[in-house]
Amino acid sequence: MELGYVFPQTEMGPGPTDIRRLVRAVEDAGYHHLAIYDHVLGADVSRRPDWRGPYTSETPFHEVLVLFGYCAAITERLQLVTSILILPQRQTALVAKQAAEIDLLSGGRLRLGVGLGWNDVEYQALNEDFHNRGRRIEEQIDVLRKLWTEPVITYEGRWHRIDAAGIQPLPVQRPIPIWMGAYSEPALKRAARIADGWFPQLPPDDRGREVLDRFQEYVREAGRRPEDVPIEGRLQYGDGDPERWRRELQLWRERDARFVSLVTMNAGLRTVDQHIEALERFVRVAQEG
Repeated sequence: MELGYVFPQTEMGPGPTDIRRLVRAVEDAGYHHLAIYDHVLGADVSRRPDWRGPYTSETPFHEVLVLFGYCAAITERLQLVTSILILPQRQTALVAKQAAEIDLLSGGRLRLGVGLGWNDVEYQALNEDFHNRGRRIEEQIDVLRKLWTEPVITYEGRWHRIDAAGIQPLPVQRPIPIWMGAYSEPALKRAARIADGWFPQLPPDDRGREVLDRFQEYVREAGRRPEDVPIEGRLQYGDGDPERWRRELQLWRERDARFVSLVTMNAGLRTVDQHIEALERFVRVAQEG
């Protein structure tokens, strides 16, 4: 089981120096990959009294694909994982081009996690339809894979029309792995059918195990093997209790998770140094077993 680290988007300042220090610390500590959340716009909640989302217009979010271009230049072996990119609010061909460039710059280290998102404010501002995003994402993934593996494609779909065109240069990985985040039953079934892997985004408790068992059954129904559609769990740094970490890591092992990523956000850490100290402490505990 490989360990990853979730970039603390909401607790990072705008300066490149701290970003560089943190990302290099993740690689130096021995983590397998760096995962980054995606949001483009934050809503002003003063004008939305019923707002229930976890992020607002005051929440910092570095743009994930641009940031990964920077990370590719300052790392040598870290896998770079979008976890997740909100694909239906973005133009598919442009995502294909951007992802291919990151894969090239990193030497084939990109894993593209995608999902539907929940923030209709972003969809409206980006001029995409929030209500058909589930149907569109399947066609988007089909288009991405074709653009990454063929120099020229012609594509006639419900939402995409490409007339004898392609991207150059093509990525190192052909195709780039596409993982999916999914919660609802239709999304779980979709991921089971077409994704290269799944982000459960649930704790490894009894409820998480129930959802995982259901997902694996959907994988079998799609004619695939569960071991061919791996999962990546998440573990909260939280109160910094190493015994809890050990228990949760063991549960993820029992769930056959191929990856587990540490989240240090919302743990009361106020500086980059504190995040670095936390990620280094966690990996030592994990390596001790």
